[in-house]
Amino acid sequence: MARLIRIEWPDNGAPDLPPAFTLDEAEGRLAALRKAALARGFDAVVVYGDREHAANIHWLTGFDPRFEEAVLVVTPGDALLIAGNECLAYTAVSPLVKAGVVRVGHCASLSLPSQPRGGRRLKEWLVDMLATDDTVGVVGWKWFGADEVDDPATALDVPAFLADPLRHLAARVENATDLMMHPSHGLRARVDAAQIARLEFANHMAAAALKRMVFSLREGITDFQAVEAARVGGLPMGCHTTFAMGDQPGLCGPSGRHLAVGEPIGFNVCHWGANICRAGWVARGAGDLPVGAQDYVEAFVAPYVTAMSEWCSMMRPGVSGGYVWKHMQAALPFGVFGVTLNPGHLIGLDEWVSSPIYEGSHEPLASGMAMQMDVIPGHAVYGSTRMEDGYVIADAGLRADLAARFPNVARRCEARGRFMREVIGMEVPESLLPLADTCGIVAPFLLDPAQVVVC
Repeated sequence: MARLIRIEWPDNGAPDLPPAFTLDEAEGRLAALRKAALARGFDAVVVYGDREHAANIHWLTGFDPRFEEAVLVVTPGDALLIAGNECLAYTAVSPLVKAGVVRVGHCASLSLPSQPRGGRRLKEWLVDMLATDDTVGVVGWKWFGADEVDDPATALDVPAFLADPLRHLAARVENATDLMMHPSHGLRARVDAAQIARLEFANHMAAAALKRMVFSLREGITDFQAVEAARVGGLPMGCHTTFAMGDQPGLCGPSGRHLAVGEPIGFNVCHWGANICRAGWVARGAGDLPVGAQDYVEAFVAPYVTAMSEWCSMMRPGVSGGYVWKHMQAALPFGVFGVTLNPGHLIGLDEWVSSPIYEGSHEPLASGMAMQMDVIPGHAVYGSTRMEDGYVIADAGLRADLAARFPNVARRCEARGRFMREVIGMEVPESLLPLADTCGIVAPFLLDPAQVVVC
């Protein structure tokens, strides 16, 4: 039976700086894209990126377009990265560009409005790379199903100024985003030991910031003061920081409201590769809650923590996404917990890559999947509760490789799993690597966060 205990939140130390993205890694990824494109019958692949959707270009090259747009064109024998005014020099961060493996072109139309134009048009760059009989795959950031559009293969999610010239120049243009992002066969759907080390660093940074925020919470301070106390640091944000109180929708950010006892609260800190979220009440105990919510821990939080223990137990290679979905629906009935989205998804530089976990899914969980425990309940009386952190599913081979190459990362993940099992009482298999010291922590009364729910 879940109950409250008083503990210190775990601290496994700060990670070393993660390994830099190498030329060998980048060349391997480019080769993998070419192989996947050939298998699908694509003569060229065009990858679009902008500030919100930078992950695919960044994964391939180590370059992201910051506040502009960018286009990467990959053929069997050539690769061209087209950038705008301000990002042109920044392309040098890519090891592929530095080594001359990827050429760079300038297109001012990818720049911000009213900046200098002139030079080659985007279509002129594309003419150099494409033939009139080519079949071109376009990578945006989502693909579509037959329930959404009439022809999923040709439905593109990139701007018309790119889609139009591609359709004019090539024989056929198809959506190829799944090559990068599909949970089963997408190139970005698996991580290796070096990527685990980078993810752990991001998760530590986000979790440490969230912990600082939690332990700064006091009645009467503003939400701005709470977020300021987080000292978020300098890693790029995967999504905006949320801080919602009372009747505010969950995606709200700070607005100057003061923390008032007896109000529900939820917040997150999200970096590239990490999104750490918590929710509870501005309270020191059940007596601070509205009368109808004073059984919050027993009726709402305890079943949730038990369900998240079951979620962890299923994070093993070979378990089907549909199996996880079905068990989460049973553990957290919709009429009480109101969970609407997939109970878990893949995470990368983008906060949500895709998910193998959905109703009827036969897609198996696999070693190397970076999973976000993202199961968001909501209730009109109880508000919410949250244990949202990052994990990696790792078989024995991947765990051994991690231990050999990054022993301190492996040690911290092992310590976190042990804490979740031995202190919190959760069923955490060896195949699940917790990436943050917040993993397993649910503090329902956030003015006294040392009170933690255990199974």
